[in-house]
Amino acid sequence: GGFQGTSRQENNSVGWVQAAEKMAEIDVVRLRKYEVPIKRVARNLCIDPALIAALISVESRAGVILTDGWNRERNRYGLMQIHTHYNSIPGAWDSEEHITHGATILVTAIKTLQKRNPALSWQQYLRGGICAYHNRVRNIQVIDGMDNCNSSNDYVNNVIVRAKYLQNNGFNILA
Repeated sequence: GGFQGTSRQENNSVGWVQAAEKMAEIDVVRLRKYEVPIKRVARNLCIDPALIAALISVESRAGVILTDGWNRERNRYGLMQIHTHYNSIPGAWDSEEHITHGATILVTAIKTLQKRNPALSWQQYLRGGICAYHNRVRNIQVIDGMDNCNSSNDYVNNVIVRAKYLQNNGFNILA
């Protein structure tokens, strides 16, 4: 898998990692329903399906916390919780088009970081891209790809821990 060495270095409390893994374990059952579209989108965009599945787990618990696809404040929509400032969010809240839209936001963020900072490691691009995804889908202005991801990077680490779990539980890259 591509997520080694990315758990929190500072105060690596095992409880925190176990909690994130437990959420992924609970969500994996619901994520199975979206496994085919997730893997298709992953293949089309050349991205790890576990990463898409992890974002869906973190953002919407695979849809279980949504009402008709909306969050409680009704300003984010779908499995990947895309902010309504994106004027059109294509497809139904749990559709392949929606997953493509969310995953494209992530891929674009990673590619933008690669262009702006060609000397970073793949791990830094991945972490920065996840952070930028988090901020963009919440309509926060991102300047260098790291804005508003707190120093402990809870969101980024949460996604990565869940992605590692999901990679080992069916959301790996198809041969």
